[in-house]
Amino acid sequence: MQSRHGPIARKGRGALSNAAGRFERYTREDFDDGWSEPSPSDPIDGANDGANHEPSEDPSEPPRLRTTLTPDTSRTVISWNRSPDLPFDRSINPYRGCEHGCIYCYARPSHAWLGFSPGVDFESRLVFKPDAASTLRAELAKPGYRCAPIALGTNTDPYQPVERELGITRSILEVLAECGHPLTIVTKSSGVERDRDLLAEMAKAGRCMVALSITTLDRSLARRMEPRASSPHRRMETVRHLSDAGIPVGVFAAPMIPFINDAELEEILERGRAAGAIGASYTMLRLPMEIADLFREWLAEHYPDRAQRVMERVRDTRGGKDYDSTFFDRMRGSGPVAELLARRFKLAVKRLGFPGFPVLDRSGFVPPRPPDDQLSLFC
Repeated sequence: MQSRHGPIARKGRGALSNAAGRFERYTREDFDDGWSEPSPSDPIDGANDGANHEPSEDPSEPPRLRTTLTPDTSRTVISWNRSPDLPFDRSINPYRGCEHGCIYCYARPSHAWLGFSPGVDFESRLVFKPDAASTLRAELAKPGYRCAPIALGTNTDPYQPVERELGITRSILEVLAECGHPLTIVTKSSGVERDRDLLAEMAKAGRCMVALSITTLDRSLARRMEPRASSPHRRMETVRHLSDAGIPVGVFAAPMIPFINDAELEEILERGRAAGAIGASYTMLRLPMEIADLFREWLAEHYPDRAQRVMERVRDTRGGKDYDSTFFDRMRGSGPVAELLARRFKLAVKRLGFPGFPVLDRSGFVPPRPPDDQLSLFC
């Protein structure tokens, strides 16, 4: 929704606007001319059809959005990549879109492939995979499958709020645990603690590790930047709880944003190490495709006094552009600013004595038998 002065922030949502995705032929833009108040059924926010709006308790605020869910009928659940700068070649994302609403999320542009906006749609119009467990079982049972760690949480968070209701991530873990398959998890949610029983058993066999992404320790900044993720304090507690359960756990200070949270890098690592983290990593802010405009809107709304300085410093790390997708550089940036951050990270990790993540065991993998599989002639 827009006022005469620009997009209006919605309570509990990260993005301010909802421009149509880059693959759409037509775009729509709502504009409040001050003559009337929208009703809950009015089309609002471009690509939305109004069906997921509800009145706000405060008439001065725009209508709140209910999260809507659409089933995904994909016939595969494992995604494959050949990116040389990623430590995994396969991943599973139980959900498309993410209710956490992190304004900086590099996965936002992927929502355009579904005909949705990378803006507010990304955090309110979710697609889920109800048959993920059975599909995974069938894929792992294929004769040509070769075991290697599967990564969860590479595009959207497997423990976003809707997981409490649907439990798709839990069903995936049950399949992987049953057949002795290694996995890694990255999340911003304390919801991962629900599955400590499965993860602890897998950890005993050297088959899992978890990383908590902690962008800031400032609660007010977190509410603005990642409005529906667990609080920073709660995420640090989760690091401790997982560590106490014998699960290898790490902290990812990601992303680092100049003049916003980059000064917190060392403190995030220090608190993570004190909570029991054995691994650490960081990334520089990434602004591919539609994210650049969404992030500028967010800066103008929440940090107008430093918006220009932030973007200038971001471009300093990207060769004068908003983003550089060159492998390896895309994660850490380039130039003096990026090099200084890399140096700070390296010194902090050494000083704090992070031992690093273990190599996960893949030798115990036993292919599952699909539920409808017939007995072998020779079994």
